[in-house]
Amino acid sequence: ALLDNIRSIHNVGSMFRTADGAGLAHLYLAGITAAPTHPRLAKAALGAHETVPWSWHANGLDTAVSLRHAGYRLWAVETGPQAAPLFAAPPLTGPTLLVVGNEKAGVDPGILAICHRIFSLPMRGHKESLNAAVAFGIAAYTLRFGRE
Repeated sequence: ALLDNIRSIHNVGSMFRTADGAGLAHLYLAGITAAPTHPRLAKAALGAHETVPWSWHANGLDTAVSLRHAGYRLWAVETGPQAAPLFAAPPLTGPTLLVVGNEKAGVDPGILAICHRIFSLPMRGHKESLNAAVAFGIAAYTLRFGRE
């Protein structure tokens, strides 16, 4: 998964725990996303930062472009009219990169432009979106286990 410009250290720690639970192969941390070398992140991750391979990258768009060229399909979780319902996503086949963006700004528009698919989570209340770590968890588990 690509975590692009996630500003909350606690969200990143939670995402590491989710990635471990879902068996994700790698977390690509980009931009302002904190790395596990930050002591508060290590505490929030409860050790998952030691079990999930990760790498930090200065630029999320450059990372997304490189991974797309390497054969990954990019699937973003984002709100907006271009997004299809997550629960209607087709089965995963081949290498797929789940992309989650900044808590306020969302996924970088440059990254969205190169994504193969964009999915949203249904919202029936008054808010427009869920917490980034919660959305990541729902998406990761739905895509990974939703059809098992």
